Amino acid sequence: MAKFDQKFSEVQNEIKSTPGLGKSMAKWGALGAVVAIPVPFVGPVLGAAAGAGYAYFKAKKKA
Repeated sequence: MAKFDQKFSEVQNEIKSTPGLGKSMAKWGALGAVVAIPVPFVGPVLGAAAGAGYAYFKAKKKA
């Protein structure tokens, strides 16, 4: 569990230190949630997580 907490704090720090990354993650997360609306219950949550993850990895690829 300690490794997960450490990785989680690393990701949080990277989001805070990278200008515009949080905004991009919010935008892609919202788009993912809208696309996944037809899937009942968990669709929007998983879509938002997938969209935010896409934005995060896209930003990491640039750096």
